[in-house]
Amino acid sequence: MTATDAAPITGVLLAAGAGTRLGRGPKALLPFRGRTLVEVLADTLFDGGCREVVVVLGAEAGHIRNTTDLGRFVVVENAGWAKGMAGSFRAGAGAASSGNSIMVALVDQPGLTPTAVSRLVGSHRAGRITAAAYTDESGHLKRRHPVIFDVGLRAEAAAAATGDTGARSFLKAHPGLVDLVDCSDLCSGEDLDTRDQLHLLER
Repeated sequence: MTATDAAPITGVLLAAGAGTRLGRGPKALLPFRGRTLVEVLADTLFDGGCREVVVVLGAEAGHIRNTTDLGRFVVVENAGWAKGMAGSFRAGAGAASSGNSIMVALVDQPGLTPTAVSRLVGSHRAGRITAAAYTDESGHLKRRHPVIFDVGLRAEAAAAATGDTGARSFLKAHPGLVDLVDCSDLCSGEDLDTRDQLHLLER
């Protein structure tokens, strides 16, 4: 099957963490481009070609709902957010429209652009997993987020998710299904985890 035969894609934005290591509250609420990270990243997924966007909240979910504009998106909560990313992955996959593939993205990846999302959407093939990849210091491509799980794989990937590693074990168990798409020319792929990475919000 070709890319044009692939199912519609739901963007699943994981935004449930408390941002403990950063020490500034939930990353979802960090100021970014005059708004908040969660608002900008949700728009990025939609503008890049995702048919719908599911935002998964956790820490301070009520506060985030009340202080951001996420009205055009599906917003769900992961009550067990403190146990790791796996619960958020399952909540997002479960809320996505039936028949859609899912693109899992992280709210702490401020460099993500609609163009990168569009490249992933356009590269995805039915029955496959499509992952953004970025060049490391040695010049090798390294798999990171976002990752598209085809509609026929999303339930299995969600079921296999554990702790804070999300679907990593599923990806490692099925390397032959994973297609890497180089996005190095569009964004860095860096995650915002510590204070010395706050400069990522200024790009």
